[in-house]
Amino acid sequence: MKSQSFNVLLLTMAAASMSTAQAAEWSYEGEHGADNWGKSFVTCGEGVNQTPIDIKHTVKAELTPLQLDYQGKVHEVINNGHTVQANVEGKNQLVIDDQIFDLKQFHFHTPSENYIAGKQFPLEVHFVHANAKGQLAVVAAMFKTGPRGNEAFNTLLTTVPEKDQILPLNKALNPADLLPREREYYRFSGSLTTPPCSEGVRWFVMREAQAGTEQQIDSLHKVMGNNARPLQPLNARVVLE
Repeated sequence: MKSQSFNVLLLTMAAASMSTAQAAEWSYEGEHGADNWGKSFVTCGEGVNQTPIDIKHTVKAELTPLQLDYQGKVHEVINNGHTVQANVEGKNQLVIDDQIFDLKQFHFHTPSENYIAGKQFPLEVHFVHANAKGQLAVVAAMFKTGPRGNEAFNTLLTTVPEKDQILPLNKALNPADLLPREREYYRFSGSLTTPPCSEGVRWFVMREAQAGTEQQIDSLHKVMGNNARPLQPLNARVVLE
């Protein structure tokens, strides 16, 4: 078990520190697109608990409320060629299964990777956490287009980097401001949605979708493009709600 945890930690570190050279090894389209990830990253092609999924046919369960304690802030925003990612500092914790998971970063996908009852959303944000063993937990939130956007977006979008650019965020932004007030969620076991597609990731997808204006969502889409992995088979997994 210690060896397995160590391997997961190594994968976590590798994913978090992806360099520009590594970024060139895969993409969302063409020769290195998602359909071909399995040629270079075995788990992407042979894994049986892959993410994203279409969340439907759920099973009712007594899920404990998410214990989110985000007290820190975003200190820089990165465009790594695949997504716009916000790096955080300070105390930002998620407690699940009596374990503490620290928020490492959050990033965006346009359109959404996960679907809810067959519906795809124009934007999805992933909050990536890790515990002391290197195990991962992702909290995901959907955004729909609406006349009134998320105020936190206005702060973040003042600093949208171009490809391979890192910019400091000088205005205060708490990561919690990009999460819905209602914290009901779906839970399932899944994977990273990008290579190496490592499995064993705890997924928590917010049931409530927030609103972002068309302009806010387009601002991210213009620098990221379409960066959603195609849906993966549910196989023998159960989605709890």
